[in-house]
Amino acid sequence: PHPRQVHGVRAGRAQAVDRHHRLVDLAELLGHFVRAREHRLRVGALGAAAQAELVRVEADGQGLRLSQRRFTYLGEDAAGLSPTTITRLTASWEVEYQTWRTRSLAERDYVYVWVDGVHFRVRLEEDRLCTLVMIGVRADGTKELIAVEDGYRESTESWATVLRDLKRRGLRAPAVAVGDSALGFWAAVGAVWPETREQRCWVHRLANVLDKLPKRLQPKAKQALHAIMNAPTRAEAETGIDGFAAEYDAKYPKAVASLRRDQAQLLTFYDFPAEHWRHLRTTNIIESPFATVRLRQRVTKGAGSRTKALMMAFKLLAMAEERWRKVNGSELLPLVRAGVRFVDGVQEKPKTTKGEMKENAA
Repeated sequence: PHPRQVHGVRAGRAQAVDRHHRLVDLAELLGHFVRAREHRLRVGALGAAAQAELVRVEADGQGLRLSQRRFTYLGEDAAGLSPTTITRLTASWEVEYQTWRTRSLAERDYVYVWVDGVHFRVRLEEDRLCTLVMIGVRADGTKELIAVEDGYRESTESWATVLRDLKRRGLRAPAVAVGDSALGFWAAVGAVWPETREQRCWVHRLANVLDKLPKRLQPKAKQALHAIMNAPTRAEAETGIDGFAAEYDAKYPKAVASLRRDQAQLLTFYDFPAEHWRHLRTTNIIESPFATVRLRQRVTKGAGSRTKALMMAFKLLAMAEERWRKVNGSELLPLVRAGVRFVDGVQEKPKTTKGEMKENAA
């Protein structure tokens, strides 16, 4: 029967429909495995798509049993995907994660990094898992996953532990770190990487400001905030902030205070190439790939252990990393790393001394 008719799914039951759509998706992805078997390839030769779906649904033992039932309707060609085989695969991925998180970083140099704390439910534990994530961009514009670690409520100590470990393994301090203002990361980065510039995420800040305004005013305020964020110069952005304060401070001082908090760190991006601004203003570089991880967490109702949840997040992000495109203006990253100054996104021309002016005139 057609995959959408398996198990007697009824369109009127939203949960069943959602579950069944996932079955169809799984069937399409595992079609690669069926074709591979026809060419006498082994499970070890699974393509990235099939591996990704396996790790998404095989977060723990309960997921393994559930998925084995899902595989049965694919036919005898999928018989190789037994619980034992899947257990072996997930065990190998866990070893891969442990090896990756202790690798040397002495040969790696990241000009910018983005950080965030992503919370997951762990089914067999009371506390939610806070996954501390860091993604960086190298001098050639390539984005790479740097860290996926267990943390405690995004605390300063948790982030300090991660940063100290990265530094011990040879990682040089980045030029800029981008993250949400609520993170304990900022106190940690000041202690471990004091030379790193700080950039606050505009998406998080805008959400915080709008939350402190009545709904009827939010569309107009949102338009004004976007104009500030996209202002072509620092001076125009500061003027926009002053105008926002003049309009809303009398009745909604909390909204204005939220916007002005860490104002200098909100505008750090003006000191870097304009080509990089769209990347530096937000943590979308982390948020976008993590959407898939969150989806799989909802599908499996949470992993059975913290280790399994971390392993799943790592494997999904590592696979997504293969498709990440380079940042805009990647040719300018070596200049940033070399300390070249930029003013409002434009490279600052070196000042000519009086002696040089006389030589040029002669």
